[in-house]
Amino acid sequence: MAKDSRPKSAAVRKNKKGPTSGSGGQGRRKLEGKGPTPKAEDRVYHKAHKQKQLAERAAAKREANRPRTRGSGYGADDVVAGRNPVLEALVERVPAKEMLVAADIESDGRVREALQHCAEQGVRVRELTRRQLDNATGDAVHQGLALVLEPYEYADAAELTEELLEKADKGYIAHQPLLVACDSITDPRNLGAILRASAAFDADGVLVPERRSAGVTATAWKTSAGAAARIPVARAKNLTQALKEAKSLGYFVVGLDGGGEMSLPGLSLAEEPLIVVVGSEGKGLSRLVAETCDAIVSIPITKSTESLNASMAVGITLYEISTARQGVRQS
Repeated sequence: MAKDSRPKSAAVRKNKKGPTSGSGGQGRRKLEGKGPTPKAEDRVYHKAHKQKQLAERAAAKREANRPRTRGSGYGADDVVAGRNPVLEALVERVPAKEMLVAADIESDGRVREALQHCAEQGVRVRELTRRQLDNATGDAVHQGLALVLEPYEYADAAELTEELLEKADKGYIAHQPLLVACDSITDPRNLGAILRASAAFDADGVLVPERRSAGVTATAWKTSAGAAARIPVARAKNLTQALKEAKSLGYFVVGLDGGGEMSLPGLSLAEEPLIVVVGSEGKGLSRLVAETCDAIVSIPITKSTESLNASMAVGITLYEISTARQGVRQS
């Protein structure tokens, strides 16, 4: 009988009943293939990959050249730019981290005075190239000089309203408390102008909500012309709730709106502890804030003018209140 020349395993598989053993998955990878083709920029030898590397290096270089303050970055909102605004901020002793000076600056009296204030107040002075100074100020007109501000320290709305009433009761202030509340004022220039008007007409503070509102940034500092250093700004988690709490303490709340039921001239509440609420120029007062007000007051204007700027409305209202209070004191 001839010997079976086939491998033993093959002979067994032929004679064995039932399923035969497979390859154990050894050929699965070949069937799967190499997968999707990588992007051109991810292929090491492709031209797009080299261009991506060059772009990343350029971005890293720009970041390294960007000026920083004591180990942390800052943006244009933290920087007051321009010789006059910088000098005004230093004169008012606005909390500042450092002053940035262009290496090729042409010195004048303002620059020398600013440097003197920095020396007296312990503000560090750093010399930068024009390009670095442009980046630091967000391409603002800096005239070779910029001031990096410390974060603004807001007062607490509840504490400020209580403290002012106590001061009035004890005779520390000669008038009843007068505050301005900003409802949805999102432009820092508007806030800065409101601070300036508030300081000019003897208001005791400004209230702003934490959300959907402009804060005391460098732009607000600049627009306020130094007033932000002379009048406290308090933040409220919820403006409507803060107004309700103030009313429970004895404040009257009046809102400014074109369709008000009361006209500003001869405002009967002028001598009371008062909070004047101003809304955005476009939408005006929000519904909940308007419902919280004791009265809605309108400023008489010509029919050809739709509305007043928020800061202008505040200035006119505070002037009227100041005039009414002076009249009462003189009589």
